[in-house]
Amino acid sequence: MPNIGPLELIIVLAVLLLVFGPKRLPGLGKQLGTGMREFKESITGKDRDDDEHREQLPASTDAPAARREPEVVTAEARPEDQPEARRAD
Repeated sequence: MPNIGPLELIIVLAVLLLVFGPKRLPGLGKQLGTGMREFKESITGKDRDDDEHREQLPASTDAPAARREPEVVTAEARPEDQPEARRAD
C-alpha cells in the first residue's frame, strides 16, 4: 500500500480549494473537526453533557423535601379587580 506524501497532500488541498473556494474551506474544516470529535466521544463513551448535568445536580439528602400546599385559584372576578371603563367624550 503506497504512503501518502507531502506532494499528494498538496494536490488534494489544491483540488479542495478549487472545488469549494477560499470562503467555504475554513467552515468545512471546522465542521469536519466537530464531526470527528463527536464521533470520538460517542465511541469512547465520554459526553460533556453528562458531566455538566452531574455538576448541576444538588447533593442528595436523607431528609424528605418539604411540601407546600397548592394555591386555590377561583374563576370569580371581583369588581375591585376590574379596570374602570373609560367613556369617550
